[in-house]
Amino acid sequence: MSGGNGDRKQSLLRRLPPVDAVVDHDDLSEAVRALGRGIVTHHVRHTIDELRTVILSAPDAAPETDLDCVAQHAHRRLRRHDPLPRILNGTGVILHSGLGRAPLSDVARDAVTRAGAYSLLEVDRARGDRLARDSRASELLCALTGADAALVVNNNAAATLLILTALAQGKEVVCSRGEMVEIGGSFRIPEVMEASGAELVAVGATNITRLSDYENAITERTGALLVVHTSNYRILGFTGAPTIAEISALAHRHDLPMVHDVGSGSLLSPEELGLGDEPPVGKSILDGADVVCMSGDKLLGGPQAGIILGKRTYVDHMRKHPLARALRVDKMTIAALEATLALFLDAETLRDRHAVTRMLTLSQDDLRPRAEAFAAIIREHGPTDAAPAVIDTTSETGSGALPPLQIPSVAVAVDSPVGPDRLARALREQDPGVFSRIQDDRVCLDLRTLLPGEEEQAARIVADVLTTLTS
Repeated sequence: MSGGNGDRKQSLLRRLPPVDAVVDHDDLSEAVRALGRGIVTHHVRHTIDELRTVILSAPDAAPETDLDCVAQHAHRRLRRHDPLPRILNGTGVILHSGLGRAPLSDVARDAVTRAGAYSLLEVDRARGDRLARDSRASELLCALTGADAALVVNNNAAATLLILTALAQGKEVVCSRGEMVEIGGSFRIPEVMEASGAELVAVGATNITRLSDYENAITERTGALLVVHTSNYRILGFTGAPTIAEISALAHRHDLPMVHDVGSGSLLSPEELGLGDEPPVGKSILDGADVVCMSGDKLLGGPQAGIILGKRTYVDHMRKHPLARALRVDKMTIAALEATLALFLDAETLRDRHAVTRMLTLSQDDLRPRAEAFAAIIREHGPTDAAPAVIDTTSETGSGALPPLQIPSVAVAVDSPVGPDRLARALREQDPGVFSRIQDDRVCLDLRTLLPGEEEQAARIVADVLTTLTS
């Protein structure tokens, strides 16, 4: 090591300020008031440790370590580690997994706030007796789908695991090769089945499975027939599969349960939504499926949850299984789910009050005036050479729901003299952060996924960032 490097290293290390001096710096005073001295001190210590590591490993690349610079680094670290900070979603992806999937409706958010105090989670108000925490949600689910009974667990993978464990542990489960799906986080149906203690019997081919394939696979060891809706991809062209009604009838002839994992799960038909081809959950029940499971935070537009629907004898058996306790949901989830489900009882107001349904059904004519107003704010408050353009684009559902569907949408496209990547990053780092997408070397903000009232705030942030980057 050269002497110059060693001298710089020692100089930087000596100038690292004490933790308390950084915490008391003016740049962090607002954070101390808002978050408390303890959490700010925690992040300041980590900041100094990170700087010390950089100095020791690469002193030439290390930043300055005077008090002002360290306070600025600590402030940036606090921003990065905000507890679930609010962001503005201009990506055009409605169910964005990285940004929390479904945005909850106002009534669902209010319900979560109420549930944060004491609440009637497991008590019958009139009798004072204990009741299942998901009893109210289950009643609504049955009313909306026609199911005999319902059970709520913490996500759809958990629902699938509980169903297979309770109904088919130690037995064989017949499923089409074309439905060996991988869900989020690299989890695959065969692996979930293995964890349940059931044995997978794959039948048919990737593109075609016939009813006879299921029937030929049934033995005395068969515990269930499983159909997994390929909600996160589609196989097109030369394809074929029996209907849910046909598979259900086959299962019942052999006294077996027919299980349908519908994945993203919609309570609305394609006709009611006006787009897509996602079959409504109620149709699976009507077609004879004994057990159906779906996600709560996709097309349903609620909190993360796994929803199990079906015949009472099967659902009650799962409710009593020890695994159900390990997979149960908390009061916040129950509150948000109940409020979300209640919205579906009023078709006339659903579109206005349910965020996901509203986003899915907005037309380009609905979005264009909002985009024009967005661009006008950038022109008024941004740099003089800002030239935002209102463009036609496409949105997508996201999170594996309605995968082939490209929804015509409207966005505001912004050129940046420093390049689109730097502008997009600068927008993400604001408070609140603005998430966008890059298209044709421009930063684009899709109006479909900005919630009502967010356009002006997002546009002003874009204008301010453009001004800063070009000054």
